[in-house]
Amino acid sequence: MEQSRPQLQKGLLPRHVQLIALGGMIGTGIFKGSAEAIHIAGPSVVLTYLIGGVLLFLIMAALAEMAIAYPGSNVQHLIRRAFGFRLSWIVGWLYWINWTLVTVVELLAAGSFLNYWFPSAPLWLLALLCACLIMGLNLFPVKYYGEAEFWLAGLKVVALVVFIVLGAGVWAGVIPSDMDGSFPSAGDGGWFPHGLAGTLSALLIVMFSYGGAELIGVAVTEMKDADRVLPRVIRTTIWRVVGFYLLPMAIICGIMPWNTVSETNSPFVQVLEAIGLPGAAHVMNAVLLIAVLSAANTGVYATSRLLYTMAEQGEASRRLQWTTKHGVPLYGMGMVAICIAAGVIGAYLAPGRIIGELMTIPGFTVLIVWMMIGAAQLKLRPHYQTKPFFQTKGFPYTTVAAVGALGAIWLGFLLQGEHRIGSFLCVAVFVLLAICSTIQEKQQHEPKTPRRTA
Repeated sequence: MEQSRPQLQKGLLPRHVQLIALGGMIGTGIFKGSAEAIHIAGPSVVLTYLIGGVLLFLIMAALAEMAIAYPGSNVQHLIRRAFGFRLSWIVGWLYWINWTLVTVVELLAAGSFLNYWFPSAPLWLLALLCACLIMGLNLFPVKYYGEAEFWLAGLKVVALVVFIVLGAGVWAGVIPSDMDGSFPSAGDGGWFPHGLAGTLSALLIVMFSYGGAELIGVAVTEMKDADRVLPRVIRTTIWRVVGFYLLPMAIICGIMPWNTVSETNSPFVQVLEAIGLPGAAHVMNAVLLIAVLSAANTGVYATSRLLYTMAEQGEASRRLQWTTKHGVPLYGMGMVAICIAAGVIGAYLAPGRIIGELMTIPGFTVLIVWMMIGAAQLKLRPHYQTKPFFQTKGFPYTTVAAVGALGAIWLGFLLQGEHRIGSFLCVAVFVLLAICSTIQEKQQHEPKTPRRTA
């Protein structure tokens, strides 16, 4: 006899979901990965983030429209409805791998920020301590998780606003400093020191950074009054996150030469150190630590809930539907813990390379998930039972353009030599998932042998 199981709880308020999405996007990608993006693109990195923001807007608009047309459906449900079992199975597991890697990256980044104060402590140990904290937090009921993430993500939003104000003050000459605020980066090769190719090459890091917006479509099943408030939540989230990326990048490139930005420390800490504000670098490092812990917190939530949805649809083991009495997916959390442990072991074996290598892979997977969201809208729009009150402007041309651009970016990075390891792993995982999905689909459609009667 099957044991009865508690279900996921609808304990997330709109403000919780909005900050969960912001928490997923504002993390390692901007605070640490932005240094690599600046080195690749130079000052034109601002244009790179703008291009990524336009694609983000189009895909999230498509997601909002479908969520209203099919109430209570998250990203996984929508892809299953549009393309059937196989693609839903592939994308679901690919997205789970994506967010598992993101979570590991965020925890390793948290350990690296702790290294700022504890330089003699090994990265793996600091990352392990951070992982224990985050896993413990996710064992509470979802409403408490949502409230904790609301304040954690809110703190880093406030920190970004303060950074923007301080940087703008230095740029305008209101705050005294040794910098002249005349866009020094423009003198070192101009706005495009590596040409337009460099600007486009930084897009993979940008897509990694923006990845997390689609978490709104994962959290919708635990959100109160989702149909009514979802479009507003998505619109405000998009504008805020684009602003929180574009303005800081413009300030960083505006007050220090792009080729002096270190890839070891966060460029945010470097700017505050260069300004000379006493203790500001320590305060900012603490904020960055909280920021990546917040993103890791979101990652654990996303991976465990995604596994629950896949188990619900028969795309993963039914055991993954088992929850605690508070509605927390127990076995899903266990799988995440195992993967985090593997990441900690990786940090022990290769502490200097692990973060950079892992950051490339989620960029590929985010592109695939976003393309599938856009493609699902193109497939489902003619089959809506009722016309949603929120619809994408310029459909189908805007959605086709977004999917085409994302596909071109994905293929471009697949063929680039510097991303050879990430490209190989991404393709290998995709092929493996495609083979497994075929096997799973055949098993589902195999006729059961009728029971013989005497």
